[in-house]
Amino acid sequence: MRPDASEPPAPELEAKVLLFAVRMASDILTKPGGNLAAASQRSRSYAPWVKIALVAALMGILFGTVLIHMARDWWNEPAWSQGMLLPPLAIYLAWLHREQTLSQTATLDRRGLLLIAFACFTFVVGSLAAEFFLARISFVILLTGLIWTFWGAPRLRSLAFPLLLLATMVPLPVIFYNSLAAPLQLLASDLSTQIAQAMGISVFRDGNIIQLAGMSLGVEEACSGLNSLSALTVGSLLLGYLLCSRLLSRITLFLAAIPLAICINIVRVAGTAMIADHDQEYALGFYHSFSGWLVFVAGFGCLYLFALVVHAILDPK
Repeated sequence: MRPDASEPPAPELEAKVLLFAVRMASDILTKPGGNLAAASQRSRSYAPWVKIALVAALMGILFGTVLIHMARDWWNEPAWSQGMLLPPLAIYLAWLHREQTLSQTATLDRRGLLLIAFACFTFVVGSLAAEFFLARISFVILLTGLIWTFWGAPRLRSLAFPLLLLATMVPLPVIFYNSLAAPLQLLASDLSTQIAQAMGISVFRDGNIIQLAGMSLGVEEACSGLNSLSALTVGSLLLGYLLCSRLLSRITLFLAAIPLAICINIVRVAGTAMIADHDQEYALGFYHSFSGWLVFVAGFGCLYLFALVVHAILDPK
């Protein structure tokens, strides 16, 4: 039903208009030589916040559904559960270095409009093609373009790492994820079998199935190592940011996280096979549930020690 045109305005709107009028009248009457200039100056002080609120509202309307679906993936998919921690961590790091960012002069840079246009194009393509990765990563690209346009390149550089963390919160495309999972499953089952055989255990491999004397162990997608790989790569970014001062050392630490995650996952699968040969119930019970956390803690500890070594060798004193 359409509202009646003669219906009076909403009380909230009347209150806002009345409050604005009272403030303008107060500026005019209470200040010596009061005039409309003081009131208009006061109203202009609210303009930046109004613009920010408007842009935030538009981004919320555009990306609200996309971000909600991504949050569901964080909650339901163990491989991307670290995504829940990355947005508040990025905001905290940006707030921690706010003085450094705000010390840079804010300048209007129209080159950022090209990045904004690219983000919009990426969002449209991702939405039409039902490609979640493109639609989600376009949010980070658009945010980067807005900072570049309205704050300039110097402030954008100071916010580069928080924006990089936001980019890592986006899950990889399903096709890319599946193309990595299958080879890693076979690699983990093959090397784990060789390790178990070297320890004197009678075992052989059939695809991604490890055949023991009394049972069979299947190296599923969850045991491929992608869960620990995604977590350790994000951890390497944080350790590189906190401990290393050169770009070379940070890249070295990031690249080292990939084979480290694969190796500790192979050790986990081999340990499961050896324990299953001794006690099947223990291998499939407590150890199987606890080993995932144990692997991550051990991997992060090794990554931290490697970060200290890289810092000592590659970073200048």
